Amino acid sequence: MRLYNDRGACLAGVLLSEALRPSTIQMSTGAWFDPVEVGPSGSLCKHGNVNVLTRDKGTSRLAQGCSAHACLVEVERYEGDLPEVTAFQAPEVVER
Repeated sequence: MRLYNDRGACLAGVLLSEALRPSTIQMSTGAWFDPVEVGPSGSLCKHGNVNVLTRDKGTSRLAQGCSAHACLVEVERYEGDLPEVTAFQAPEVVER
């Protein structure tokens, strides 16, 4: 599935469960950021990093802990071929 909102978009696998409230999504964290296009804001994260959907604001200026990952998202079926996950490939090294 493609999860998206005004902040970004990512791909995610889906498992339906009656353990969650209706219209609620639970998504695990820990995926590496792996955008389809490097550079443009809002590019689809093909590895499922939930941070592209949530607000990037610390708990305070002192602590800078992470805020709760709660947000509103739209869900739609992803059409087309799945892009290759490249999060674990070493980046190209540019020597100057």
